[in-house]
Amino acid sequence: MNVILFGPPGAGKGTQAVFIVDNYGIPQVSTGDLLRAAIKEQLPLGLKAKSIMDAGGLVPDDVVMGIVEERLAQSDCTSGFVLDGFPRTIAQADALNQLLTKMGKRIDCVVSLEIANSEIVQRISGRRTCSACGKGYHIRNAPPQREGVCDACGGSLRQRDDDSEAAVQNRLSVYDEQTSPLKEYYRSIGILKVVDGSAAILDIQKQIGDILEGCKCDHP
Repeated sequence: MNVILFGPPGAGKGTQAVFIVDNYGIPQVSTGDLLRAAIKEQLPLGLKAKSIMDAGGLVPDDVVMGIVEERLAQSDCTSGFVLDGFPRTIAQADALNQLLTKMGKRIDCVVSLEIANSEIVQRISGRRTCSACGKGYHIRNAPPQREGVCDACGGSLRQRDDDSEAAVQNRLSVYDEQTSPLKEYYRSIGILKVVDGSAAILDIQKQIGDILEGCKCDHP
């Protein structure tokens, strides 16, 4: 089963990707992780990507597609995969379809975790981290005993710059701009499935499980 997983920052996409991997025995394929690994291992495509990134440019689609193609050709993807963070544009979606057709594969299901931006902002902007020991807190869901002070070591708690409300709003705007056309793209071919990302983790997993079991029946 070949799955694409969409979800805005803070929606719990990583947690749900692990659920799919563990329950369906298929690997998670993250383009960000693949790029970092290719650069670390000094692979040809990784070195090409690094030179572009070092110059402040965006890694072009042909380089990303080359890395994705190499990963999907590996033996652990024979029974399927979960694409995380890819595709990001219609052009990438078209290129992915062409690649999969060449490989005799197809995307069976696109799972989109849907959650209100206001809830995402509350989730992320409430996060705090101890500057001394790194222990994490949330001012609403998991607050420290004393405001601004780490329970474990007494260090001061801080908010990451990219967790500020303004930064989160910007990240969500970028996500919405990128994924709205993609969701319509996959909806138009009948494989987009929407999940309530504001539900409890186990409820979300049940929704995803029901969707994937349905996809297995539709695409034996």
